[in-house]
Amino acid sequence: MLNTPWDTGSPLYRRLVITALILTGVGIALAVTGAMLQTDPLVFAALPIIIAGMAAHLAGLVVRGRDARRRSHPTQR
Repeated sequence: MLNTPWDTGSPLYRRLVITALILTGVGIALAVTGAMLQTDPLVFAALPIIIAGMAAHLAGLVVRGRDARRRSHPTQR
């Protein structure tokens, strides 16, 4: 059986990954839409959404690392 991060990840990790995907996807869609419609405010409004998605992704990596350390050293908390 494969031990993928999704299978071994905590519920918090899974929520962060899904949140990151949604935020990044919405931000990219807004940026592309703004570029196609040539509306700069929409493009610039999409940037903080993309950044929030990247921050959620990084938080997920931190949580995943914390969970891995807890699994490898069960006596340490």
